[in-house]
Amino acid sequence: MDTLLTQLDALILKPELQPLLSLVKGARNGIVYGSKVRFPHALVMIFLFRSGSFREKVKLVLSATRLHARNLATFAIIYKLSMIVLRNINTSGLAKEGRYDSFFSGLLGGYAVFGRQRGSISQQIVIYVFARVMLSLAKLAVEPNMHPLSPLLTPESRTKIYDHAWPAFASFTWAFVMYIFRWYPETLASSLRSSMVYIYSDSDHWDSLRTLFIHNK
Repeated sequence: MDTLLTQLDALILKPELQPLLSLVKGARNGIVYGSKVRFPHALVMIFLFRSGSFREKVKLVLSATRLHARNLATFAIIYKLSMIVLRNINTSGLAKEGRYDSFFSGLLGGYAVFGRQRGSISQQIVIYVFARVMLSLAKLAVEPNMHPLSPLLTPESRTKIYDHAWPAFASFTWAFVMYIFRWYPETLASSLRSSMVYIYSDSDHWDSLRTLFIHNK
């Protein structure tokens, strides 16, 4: 048995197998990460806010977990496979990664996995990533030598932007979401809307000490 394991270890470490095995491990890590992230979230949200029997809720939790894990695993495979293909068709004739290979691989994976389905889980993933992308772009916007306007930013102005950007971003984010919730709640994602109804709307109503402190309704 030890000999077999040693041979397998030697096999999977062969450089020529690295691209193929990276697809396998990318899918594996997508499944594991997606399950770890979605299962506790779905467990809490579904059992707290969804109606139905215990069996129905368990099915919803498992379905949401499976979908999240599958999406991340599928995206990982498409992205890494695209990177391999682009690296090997490089115009220089060398198996070398191009500057924008990751962009086009992400574009293909994003369309194939998330762009063709508009379910709540796909939307949550995309919106989460979008928010992180915007924050990263905001940071890059004030970095030296990033764009033609970079020379106009002095070190002092960059420091001021760094100091005030997050408070401004957080404040306006909550200002807009509360305004939209107040006047156009139907446009918000259902999960966000339900949580806001629970916190901000349901808290305006009670008919006894029980529904004031112990139960919502």
